[in-house]
Amino acid sequence: AVLLADEPTGNLDQTTGREVIKLLEALTEQHVALILVTHDPAIGGRAKRQLQMVDGQIISQT
Repeated sequence: AVLLADEPTGNLDQTTGREVIKLLEALTEQHVALILVTHDPAIGGRAKRQLQMVDGQIISQT
């Protein structure tokens, strides 16, 4: 399974946002592939792989 999440914590308070991230991380442990878009570096930093894009172009990968 693949889950696409576009700014899943964007309009949430911090507590609820943390709960959403915990849920998404739990899903990845169940072998669900997660593709997440975020502008929050703290959330992006938790990813196993990151792509940074500017104007539709990948400018860095980790």
